[in-house]
Amino acid sequence: VQLQASGGGLVQAGSSLRLSCTASGRTFNFPMGWFRHAPGKEREFVAAFGLSGSSTYYTDSVKGRFTISRDNAKNTVYLQMNSLKPEDTAVYYCAAGSISHSPSTYAYWGQGTQVTVSS
Repeated sequence: VQLQASGGGLVQAGSSLRLSCTASGRTFNFPMGWFRHAPGKEREFVAAFGLSGSSTYYTDSVKGRFTISRDNAKNTVYLQMNSLKPEDTAVYYCAAGSISHSPSTYAYWGQGTQVTVSS
């Protein structure tokens, strides 16, 4: 499975961005997650979308601001990020295979897309 993430950029605080992650190589039947990695910090779970129904999971710091969704017809998972804050600045990665907060439980990773939020 190959994952291609896109949609990052440089925005001002309070702005919005939508990240996309498109999968190829296999049937798109994995739970999907987003992580982020800021300089000097560990990779952090952001959100996940399960396979059953519309189960979604978020880290506390993004609840109410970020929304994860998926379009199985397009093999794509999205992360809509609203009310962005400077502390959201990081490289964002999509991953497939789990809904866990632990990166080691994900089997496949995208290449990352940079999100920079200026104050």
